[in-house]
Amino acid sequence: MRPRRRAAALAAVTALLLAPALAGCGADAIDVDVPRLDDADAAACRALLDALPERLADLDRRDVSPSDAPARAWGDGLVLTCGAPQPDDFTSVSGCEEIRGVGWYVPPGEYADSSQDLTATAVGFRPRVSLRVPAAYRGDVSLLALSDLADPVRARLRLVQPCR
Repeated sequence: MRPRRRAAALAAVTALLLAPALAGCGADAIDVDVPRLDDADAAACRALLDALPERLADLDRRDVSPSDAPARAWGDGLVLTCGAPQPDDFTSVSGCEEIRGVGWYVPPGEYADSSQDLTATAVGFRPRVSLRVPAAYRGDVSLLALSDLADPVRARLRLVQPCR
């Protein structure tokens, strides 16, 4: 084989081998809601977001849109939002799942149906944070993610009322 043909063939084979690995590199940003934050909450959110890992629950970090949103994303739609609202159905007697010192509230309807996405909200901290968990990540991935988030949440946000 001539050197040019060999080089072209090698380039084609290399491109085919690398295509699957590079497919995720240009992945679209994940759209997120942008909560309204006062200056103090915005500063706390920035501190939290800066402390979050590039990999969460063994998932690679993804870009969010808009890029300045107080949110981070990993994998295929695992999204943490800082400055989240209180869940509509949360009351003073609602229970939480405590993971490494952070109480996470999950709406009972979402919790009961494992085929449904769920949102876990750290309702006792200010500003509140929520983690949107796609149904495919329920179980080990969601538990690992909530566990990985505990230290940054406790260190950077203010606990106002433990949720048990």
